Amino acid sequence: MDLLLGTSNEGKVMEISEGLIGLPLKILTPNILGLSEPSEETGTTFAENAAEKARFFFERSGLPTLADDSGIIIEALQGELGLHTRRWGAGPQANDEEWIDFFLKRMRNEMNRRARFQCVLAYIDAEDSLRTFEGICEGTITDMLEGPYLPGLPISACFKPEGFDHVFSNLSLEEKNRVSHRGKATLRFREFLEEKIAT
Repeated sequence: MDLLLGTSNEGKVMEISEGLIGLPLKILTPNILGLSEPSEETGTTFAENAAEKARFFFERSGLPTLADDSGIIIEALQGELGLHTRRWGAGPQANDEEWIDFFLKRMRNEMNRRARFQCVLAYIDAEDSLRTFEGICEGTITDMLEGPYLPGLPISACFKPEGFDHVFSNLSLEEKNRVSHRGKATLRFREFLEEKIAT
């Protein structure tokens, strides 16, 4: 079965693909299919944005499509990131280094370091109406980067999930997928897909 991941974010593709290993899938991306036009994000929730992206790429490819919308909610910066995480701060054109540098400087004087990552995956194909799968991960922001990060996921080097001594990017991909917001959402999607394939 071909599955289109409706994202050009390399880190997200790696994490979701890892969570789907072992299933009879051929993972495709918009770049592979020559779909360069990005989806607009006009929703007011992660679920709305994920659904919008899934429909956008499904309509253009005709393939079963899984799309992600995710972000981080910082208790000390209420209303500043969330749905607009990647477009926040240094802006949507900023590279990973520019984005994370702005973020760490903004957090420098904040005593409250509590944060929550949230992810919604939306799936659509020719047979099913759209379905969504959610994952949440609580944690804290470290004072500085504590490791390398996957392309497109710079905050993973300064987010320490609850109950762990290491930031996301210092966990193995397998460990991270067990506890991360995207890993939890992917597991719920995997369970749905396994049942769908079996019937």
